[in-house]
Amino acid sequence: VNGHHFLLSLFQFPFSLVLVALLQQVFASGKHTTPQKTPPPFPSSSLKMSFDQLKVENDQLENKISASRRACSDTNLIRATASIPTLPRLNMRVRRTLRGHLSKIYALHWAADNRHIISASQDGKLIVWDAWTANKIHAIPLTCTFVMTCAYAPSGNLVACGGLDNSCTIFSLRDEHEGRARLVRELVGHNGFLSCCRFINDRQILTSSGDTTCALWDIERGQRIMEFAGHSGDVMSLSLSPDKNLFLSAACDAQAKLWDLRDGRCRQTFKGHDGDINSVQFFPSGEAFATGSDDHTCRIFDIRADQEVACMSHETINSGVTSVAFSRSGRLLFAGYDDFNCNVWDTLKGERVAILAQHEQRVSCVGVSDDGQALCTGSWDSLLKVWN
Repeated sequence: VNGHHFLLSLFQFPFSLVLVALLQQVFASGKHTTPQKTPPPFPSSSLKMSFDQLKVENDQLENKISASRRACSDTNLIRATASIPTLPRLNMRVRRTLRGHLSKIYALHWAADNRHIISASQDGKLIVWDAWTANKIHAIPLTCTFVMTCAYAPSGNLVACGGLDNSCTIFSLRDEHEGRARLVRELVGHNGFLSCCRFINDRQILTSSGDTTCALWDIERGQRIMEFAGHSGDVMSLSLSPDKNLFLSAACDAQAKLWDLRDGRCRQTFKGHDGDINSVQFFPSGEAFATGSDDHTCRIFDIRADQEVACMSHETINSGVTSVAFSRSGRLLFAGYDDFNCNVWDTLKGERVAILAQHEQRVSCVGVSDDGQALCTGSWDSLLKVWN
């Protein structure tokens, strides 16, 4: 009855006829609609069978590719360079010791001027050093004390860092604010710790993360331009090619991947390590690269051959490799280890030619200046040492 009174009251308004017509259409459509039948669920057993079949096919294809690589591998780097004389024992000395951090040093990076170095420590500071005088130029306090990476822009105007805050923080050294480096941008978007960052120029920066991805960022807009996904483990390191069109990523899935920055595609995947890869570095020519791993080895991969060409290890080395860096010519490979040493390898012979043993804790990072005149090592003993 209340419903009839409601409908009658509607006729007191000019738009009542429209409402009644709408109600009739709703009731009519409700009478003639039939419930749609939902398709039967896909059997879980069939889904599992399809997945297993695809996995078997994938393994078969990988085995075929590996067999093709081995068939084309008629020699390796050590055999091909057998006629080249062995390097004499190197005698490298510490020229400067940079003191100022109060806790473990996790990362360092040389500036393009071959004079300045930036370092990141667990004491919550970025420090810019003059490697010639051992003086501190800037000391930048950070909101996150657990910083894992740092980078110098090619122009020398900007520096960047990142860590467990999952973001990349960028500072300007040219435009100071109250005597301190000015905060330019915080790039937020990764879902895991920031493991490495490298500037392409003052407008773009590349980052890698524990969320298994790498990302290219527009610094001015603070936006992610491109994402590179393909690893199945934490991405620990990246390296830009000399022409900056390609970059390498290394991860805890024991794989290194070559990516194209122009289209975002993964061009090649390199396997060979038996443990997490902690560091990757392009060869100076851009046609090969080196990796350092928790499996106690350094390996060299040739991009053109699409496979490993050399493995550097020693029976007395039982600790993981934390970082790697080439000399300017590429003949030497410097590698930091958990056993407090930095080993120097002859890349053509696969032999160790020097042991740099001046640190009292883990050597966490190594870097060579662009002119090849100096090596810098950073350690958990809170010290940076400059060698030549």
